[in-house]
Amino acid sequence: MRYAFVAEHRTLFPVRAMCRCLRIQPSGFYAWLKNPLSRRAKEDVRQTAMIRQAWEDSGKVYGYRKLHDDLLDQGETCCPNRVARLASRLAGIKAKIGYKRRPGSYGGKPSRVVDNTLARQFDVAAPDKTWVTDITYIRTQEGFAYLAVVIDLYSRRVVGWSMQNRQTTDLVLQALLMAVWRRKPKGKVLIHSDQGSQFTSMDWTSFLKAHNLEHSMSRRGNCHDNAVVESFFNLLKRERVRRRTYRSRDEARQDVFDYIEMFYNPIRKHVRNGMLSPVEFERQQMMSTEGV
Repeated sequence: MRYAFVAEHRTLFPVRAMCRCLRIQPSGFYAWLKNPLSRRAKEDVRQTAMIRQAWEDSGKVYGYRKLHDDLLDQGETCCPNRVARLASRLAGIKAKIGYKRRPGSYGGKPSRVVDNTLARQFDVAAPDKTWVTDITYIRTQEGFAYLAVVIDLYSRRVVGWSMQNRQTTDLVLQALLMAVWRRKPKGKVLIHSDQGSQFTSMDWTSFLKAHNLEHSMSRRGNCHDNAVVESFFNLLKRERVRRRTYRSRDEARQDVFDYIEMFYNPIRKHVRNGMLSPVEFERQQMMSTEGV
């Protein structure tokens, strides 16, 4: 009598009795022993391991579209639907979804101080032509830490940022100063913000005039007028902040530095950039321009 070892129960069972219990033919069982996985199943296992590794390399934030692009970079041939199936069913990868906005009207009143010159024209043809800026908060066990960023709409690159204990005018000025110091724009730059008190102060206005920056403001209560910064804050909190518990503001600052400078700018792929990171997008565009 032949026996089969069942790993789950760590014991031997008579083959025929087991086949009767499972309602399968012994010939089918022996055929499965010789070749337990089909060619397609083996390929699924191989590519699933690659998908999981790419997902972990991204900090466990990529969805199936960016994972599919990673596989293409490695020379694999597959479609996005296959990657979505393997990621969800076999690898157990699920996309992180942000909060839904409450329904309502978001018209907003225009600013009485500065016009909305940007007017939601988020696609820019050249670097250092249009920047957008805003403030968000990050919760720590010491209290709130406030983050201000400046983003170049051309590549969606964070060109300046600052974190402080209070949301003062100095917070946004330090972020803008970093952007000016890093990029050293040769012409006038349009800088778009909301109507927060930090962006209507005399110090802010003086800084813009001194550095050849033109101001644009969103309508009151309309976050869609500054959607690119809102999208970045959503990514930051969904992919990093909500996965951490910060014991101090310094710990939060170090983690934000790691996200912006070590992941978001040089590595994180953007659909708008043709699945390139902001740094790589700017590099390739510069090379193509120099080639022409």
